[in-house]
Amino acid sequence: MLTPGTVVIGQSGGPTAVINQSLIGVVKACLQRPETFTRVLGAVHGVNGIMKGEFVDFTLEDPANLEVVAGTPSSALKSVRRKASAEDCTAIFARFKELDVRAFFYIGGNDTAETTHIIDEMAKKAGYDLACFHVPKTIDNDLRVTDHCPGFGSAAKFVAQAFMGDNLDNRSLSGIKVNIVMGRNAGWLTAASALARILPDDGPHLIYCPEADFSLEAFCRDAEAVYRRLGRCVIAVSEGIHGPGGAEIIDSKEVDSHGNKQLSGSGALGDFLADTLKAHLAKVMPDKKHRVRADTFGYLQRCFPGVVSESDAREARMAGAAAVVAATSGVKSGSIAFRRHDAPYRIETFVTPLATVAKETKPMARDLLNAAGNDIDSAKLLPYLTPLVGPLPPVGRLRGISG
Repeated sequence: MLTPGTVVIGQSGGPTAVINQSLIGVVKACLQRPETFTRVLGAVHGVNGIMKGEFVDFTLEDPANLEVVAGTPSSALKSVRRKASAEDCTAIFARFKELDVRAFFYIGGNDTAETTHIIDEMAKKAGYDLACFHVPKTIDNDLRVTDHCPGFGSAAKFVAQAFMGDNLDNRSLSGIKVNIVMGRNAGWLTAASALARILPDDGPHLIYCPEADFSLEAFCRDAEAVYRRLGRCVIAVSEGIHGPGGAEIIDSKEVDSHGNKQLSGSGALGDFLADTLKAHLAKVMPDKKHRVRADTFGYLQRCFPGVVSESDAREARMAGAAAVVAATSGVKSGSIAFRRHDAPYRIETFVTPLATVAKETKPMARDLLNAAGNDIDSAKLLPYLTPLVGPLPPVGRLRGISG
């Protein structure tokens, strides 16, 4: 069973619209068990805060304010991108011994799961009695084992509504619009743009994900075909697209401590694709001027307030509480995962070993895209996405105007 003592909670990696639901889910579940969790501390900036001794005492927080925090996007404890080294673990265990920490809950994605796994393995090796749990979070929806990830539904809702708006803008003034969406190795978020298609000619008309090799020549031909047919074209492109064998479309040299290349925060890919399309259209359709634009959603899609999926918020809270239940039930370590049931939609939580989630990611299955790799398979993917995102705004058109 879990040894009574202090609990430390941290957040790591990119923030989301619902990561604080998971945080408060853990916090409230711990506060309800004072005989087991004698102190409930939050580490500011994750493992960095542990090593520096920077903590928030949740027993001093107003319960009503905790609920306001739960509904607020971004990481309330602030975040960090740091892979724990052997030296870090030595410092972490020294702090844990000082505070009599017996449970550690770390909220984040696959890199966070890797750090949790490293700390868990080091604790076992050192003979230090510590329960280590990873609480899932990522807008990329690319954690292994679980059906889906807290944070994804809300980011997907933002993407869908952003494409709804861009499609309406594009229909008013025509032209070609390219939008770059987050997704390093998995196209889930980019694929969610398909939810914006309410009427038959709505965009995005083309969707490109990392699960299919990308060809500039095919991209230009695809866009040209839609443009000739409709007089306009809206395109969704994942930031992680690549050529055969993983060849980069544009070079990205900056990496973090986990070896991940920086893809977001730059409009370089969108500008490159827009410029390439302009040059192509100037050759094949030289008789007219072509309006081609690009936007990069970048970090906007992670923490946009007011565009939150209700099911995402509810499930994020559930994941946090489930981690505490697992720890107090005698499970020593693991990651919380979701098992899905349909008709009607619901999920249940279970614990999977940290090693099954740590470090490696899970892309979409290739058969969720069409054979050409320029769109999704709507019949397969939309039933999966819809309950995670929830209802979207209605769209109307004047009956007297076609197209």
